[in-house]
Amino acid sequence: MLTANIAIETFQEGGWVMWPIAATFFLALCVLLERSIWWIGFKKNLRPKTQDLAREAVGTGNFRSALELAENSSDPYIKNLGDGIAHAHTSMLAAMQLDATHWIERAEARMWVLGTIITLAPLLGLFGTVVGLMGSFASLGDSQLAATKVTGGIAEALIATAAGICIAILCLLPYNYFRKRVSLLRGSFERWINHTELLVNSAKTHGHDIEDFSTKLNIQIER
Repeated sequence: MLTANIAIETFQEGGWVMWPIAATFFLALCVLLERSIWWIGFKKNLRPKTQDLAREAVGTGNFRSALELAENSSDPYIKNLGDGIAHAHTSMLAAMQLDATHWIERAEARMWVLGTIITLAPLLGLFGTVVGLMGSFASLGDSQLAATKVTGGIAEALIATAAGICIAILCLLPYNYFRKRVSLLRGSFERWINHTELLVNSAKTHGHDIEDFSTKLNIQIER
């Protein structure tokens, strides 16, 4: 209770600029929570053993089995493979790259909000500093209340600045972490697609043409 009272008093002493600073903090928490939930869900959907089975099926030319695995799996990589097989009659590589781009866009969603807050929060704190100091200097003409108003204005300036910097620091660490995760995801999809291309070429050398399979599959679907 005492801690809550101190926090409220400190917030009030920071001046009206603390309200937009608090809004940026709340927005940052919402984005961090949403991104954390997304990445946890993404990781839970990964099925490494099924990925190995799908790659083995493609390498041996058993494209129907690989497609069935993709249809029955929520793994992003396996679904990426299924999308490539379904569009192999046009361009398997382009289809897989397009699907990977969609996943990367989802991974990067709302990251710009954190980037903006990292820059905006310290600027709001600096603005609070200027407002507090302006109030302090405006009170210098009143000899009776000058000392009280000057110290109050300086306190307001320091509180706003400290709050803005703290929010920027708290956002910077997870922001860089999520950016690194996106970079790793992009590299992982590139390796997955390149490996799939090698397996498809290997299957072709043994007489298994994925373009013919995809064409026949689409004809069956149209019928």
